[in-house]
Amino acid sequence: MTEITIETTAQDVASRSLRVTVPVEKLAAAERRAVKEYARQVRLPGFRKGHAPEPVVRRRFGSEIKQYVLQDAVRESWDTILKSGDLKPTADPQISNLSFEEGQPLAFDVLVEVRPSLELATTGGFTLTRTIEPVSDDQVNEQVGKLREQKATWVPIEGDGVRPKPGQLVSVTVTTLENGEPTAPASPHSLVLGDGQAIPDLEERIMTLSPGETVEAEVKLPEDHPDEARRGEARQVRITLHDVKEQALPELDDAFAGEFGEFASMDALRTAIREDLEAEARRTADSAVRDQLIEKLVAANDVPTPPSLVARLSAAYAEGYQVPPDQREAFASQFRPIAEAQVRRELVLDAVATAHNLQATEADLDARIAEMAAARGTEPGKLYAQLEQAKRLPELERQLTEEKTFTWLLEQSTVSEGAA
Repeated sequence: MTEITIETTAQDVASRSLRVTVPVEKLAAAERRAVKEYARQVRLPGFRKGHAPEPVVRRRFGSEIKQYVLQDAVRESWDTILKSGDLKPTADPQISNLSFEEGQPLAFDVLVEVRPSLELATTGGFTLTRTIEPVSDDQVNEQVGKLREQKATWVPIEGDGVRPKPGQLVSVTVTTLENGEPTAPASPHSLVLGDGQAIPDLEERIMTLSPGETVEAEVKLPEDHPDEARRGEARQVRITLHDVKEQALPELDDAFAGEFGEFASMDALRTAIREDLEAEARRTADSAVRDQLIEKLVAANDVPTPPSLVARLSAAYAEGYQVPPDQREAFASQFRPIAEAQVRRELVLDAVATAHNLQATEADLDARIAEMAAARGTEPGKLYAQLEQAKRLPELERQLTEEKTFTWLLEQSTVSEGAA
């Protein structure tokens, strides 16, 4: 056997696992080329450049020559893989289980991630329901309340016997103790009680104090602390409460409304808030329709969840969330249902976009950038350059392709308005 052999050991719509074997004859030929190349280029003591005997070159550069042979064999194997089939790799190959012993064939596994090829038998004829939740007065009032809190000021609470309560701002100094002595300089803190800025045990101790009082107490970390090893851990602290403040909320008058734009009255501000909430309700309803559509497409076409794509997506999210390496296996297990749903969604949309030529064009991209530039009051060319520099053009292109694909898909089905 003098040719490289390639055996498919596993595959799904997004990957191929191959076992590659490179015969001894090819390895020997690569070694001869490597020896000649080193003999031609190197200068060894006692020999003119290019005239060192091959046995001497082999002894002096044995490890380098072996590495050359390995790299040459892997490169030629990869070229053979690409020429032998219709693979369309989407990433560099992953090599594992490599066996490279003297006098034996070179053998290794290759995992190739490929562009998924999926044909959908059914892409329409579905009945979808679009339900827009009405905006209530309570929702409008809630948003007004949030705006009011943004403009609130903190006012000291005066008087004897003041005890801080949740929602109030306190200034405290906390010192960690060991055998009654500080282990580090005291740390000043300002925090709003009840907002999760301090551990519950510490907040409870603070709420027993009046301004100017100090207490030494044991506090424990909560049982849901992110660091499992420290859950329930106790420490001795000295707490001094300096002052307590409460929010002074502004009056809901026309002057308040004017602080958020060109609103002549509170009625105008409330109207704008309601319109924003209604627009958000419509977007939420549209998103729900798209989710229904994807679910029906997946069910009608038995869309797979290739393990390679699920693993890649899980790894990307773990990296984004900065999950520690020793927790990534547990994270992948918990995240798997979400990853599988996302993979199915992407496979469906890509299959439809490819089959019906719905990919975003340069004209689509230019039109969207012009629209964005007009909204921002800038030049399209300047915005294009900014997006290109930030490497956000591919993201915008994917977004446009998805919009075109959903538009086409929704035209193939019936969308009815539901009652909230």
